[in-house]
Parts: sequence; C-alpha cells; structure tokens
Amino acid sequence: MKGIDNKELIIAMEELEKEKGIKKEYLLESIETALVTAYKRNYDSAENVKVTMDEISGAIHIYAVKEVVEVVEDANLQISLTEARKINKKIEIGDSVDLELTPKEFGRIAAGTAKQVIIQKLREAERDIIFNEFNERKGEIVSGIIQKAEGGTVIVDLGRLEGIMPIKEQIPTEHYHVNDKIRAVVVDVERGLKGAPQVIISRSSGDFVRKLFELEIPEIYEGLIEIKSVSRDPGNRCKVAVYSQNPNIDPVGSCVGQKGIRIQNIINELHGEKIDVIEWNEDISIFISAALLPAQVLAVDIKEEERFAQVIVPDDQLSLAIGKAGQNARLAAKLTNWKIDIKSESAFRQMIAELNQEDQEQENMEQEQKIEEE
Repeated sequence: MKGIDNKELIIAMEELEKEKGIKKEYLLESIETALVTAYKRNYDSAENVKVTMDEISGAIHIYAVKEVVEVVEDANLQISLTEARKINKKIEIGDSVDLELTPKEFGRIAAGTAKQVIIQKLREAERDIIFNEFNERKGEIVSGIIQKAEGGTVIVDLGRLEGIMPIKEQIPTEHYHVNDKIRAVVVDVERGLKGAPQVIISRSSGDFVRKLFELEIPEIYEGLIEIKSVSRDPGNRCKVAVYSQNPNIDPVGSCVGQKGIRIQNIINELHGEKIDVIEWNEDISIFISAALLPAQVLAVDIKEEERFAQVIVPDDQLSLAIGKAGQNARLAAKLTNWKIDIKSESAFRQMIAELNQEDQEQENMEQEQKIEEE
C-alpha cells in the first residue's frame, strides 16, 4: 500500500532541528506514538497497531501487529501459521506479522495529529531549552523590566520568560514599580504549571552582592582576590570578607577602589546599603576582630570545639561592636560562622573579679571543713 504523503511535515521537522535543536528522530517517534492513539480512538480498534513514518518522504504506514499461532483465539491480535506463511514462508509460531491497514480518511486525521504533536513538542523543547539555559545561570545576575509589583511578589520580564521575586528575596527598603529596570541574581529555576520554567530571582541574597563585586572588581573576576564569605542585613548593612594569596595585592583596597569609586558603584546598585569590606584571615581571632569593625577589639578568647569566641572591647566601643539591634555582632557571627559573645572591658573585669571571689569563697569553705574534721 502506498503510504500517506506528508513531505511538508518532514521539511518542517528538518527546519525545527536546525533552528530549535529538536531532533527529527524524536519528533518522528512522538508522532508515531500519537498516531497509534489517534487510530485506536477514531476507529475503535482493539488491534495491536504500529505506525511508521518515513523520515525522507513523510509517508505514513499503519500496521496491525499479530502474533503467529497454531489456533487463532483472538483475530484482532493473532494470525494462523497458515495465513502468516502466505506472507512469509519462513515465519514460525511465536513470531509476529505486520499487516498493513488502509483506513479511510486517516490521512486527514494523521496530518492533524502530526501537526498537534509538532506544536506540542516544539513548546516542550523551547521550555526545556529555556529551563536548561537558566538552570546553568544560577548564581548569575540577570536584568529585566518589572511587569507587576503588586501583592508582594514582583514579576520581571527577563526577555525569554518571567522572573519571579518573592517577598523574602526582595530588599525590604526598596520600592518596586512597573516598567522599572532591575537587576537580580538567579537563585533557582523550577518547573511550573505544564512544565513551564519559573526563574526565582533575588536582590536580598548574599550571592547578589558577591556577583556585583565580580562585575565591578576585575581582580575578583580574574581570581586574584577571593570572596570568602558574605553576610547581609538587606537594605541596611553588608559585610564581605576578601582574601588574596598574592602578598602584593591589597584585597580590601582593591575592592574599595581609588576614592571609593568601585565600592560606590555597588552601594548605588543596592540603594545606599552600607558595605564593610574585611580582610579574611586564617587566624580566627584576627578574623573575628576584623569582622567586628568599625569597633576596636582588645582581646578574643576562642573555644575551637564549640566554635565560640569571647570578645572584649573597650567600654566606649561596646554599643558600636554590638550595633543597632545587635546588627554588627550578628553580621560578624554570620560572616565568620562562629558564635560571638561581646563584653565590655569593665564588665569582663567584674566577671573575673566575681569568679575569683567565688573561687576564694569555695577555698575558704573547704579549709573550714577541713579544720572541723580535724
């Protein structure tokens, strides 16, 4: 039987493979599967059906696949050995035979089904391409135009799809307006309804600051300076720990830039958020002292196993070390990943005096008890 000619479909598939990267073999397989379903649905068939589509001409052939048996019990699924050997003399029991069918008007059904499959697979492939593209861009900064800024979540047009910025990923001190241009970092890519990719973007994460530093400071981009850690109170203050193995490079000075121009560009992007650039040090005592800047530190007593540091500061530096609502201490603890307890010098001296007094009282009690026993 001459198959149904769909040369135009083949040409369309070849163009999709070139332009969209959708493999023709994948489309052919999907169309053949869909045509089997379409045939059974339209002809109420209980047969085991196979559909093939010629990858050159587009000719579609429909076959009833039947098992070769001695005695036929189900004519829809089986064929006798005698009948089968009229088709192929070498056929044996247990083999299968493909009997080509000639359904009326199936050409129209096939063409419509094939078109639907191509449109569906094209959409799926485009979604997959976009998903993979943005999935590889996690941690990168993207730019877009705000489309919606009501009801909490901000929707941003990123060109090929929308970016979603939930409330927790927004900077609390910022106000977002429709048609404003905005930059944010890609923090996640998810599958939404019907497999559509959803890009979750953030302006509040530490990664956003990290990437801004890479953009503004060539030494970081080139790997000469490393960002060890970032801690943020979005919209208010940020601490960034930097380090360079090259002794000739001043990591803090390079990040701040001449007259503060480099760091100012980042501050402008963050609408005035204060940024403390701190030099990372493998000596945790030195690092913790630096992390508590601008406060001065007198001493740091560390407990390695507990990752706990007792920090002593001058009396007039206590409020500065702790910061408003504990902000400075909290950011320092997050930056260093250590628990930090801050005490003023006088409070520390008093604590030591009280401990000494307790020790003395304990010693006196022990001596009295010893005398009584004697």
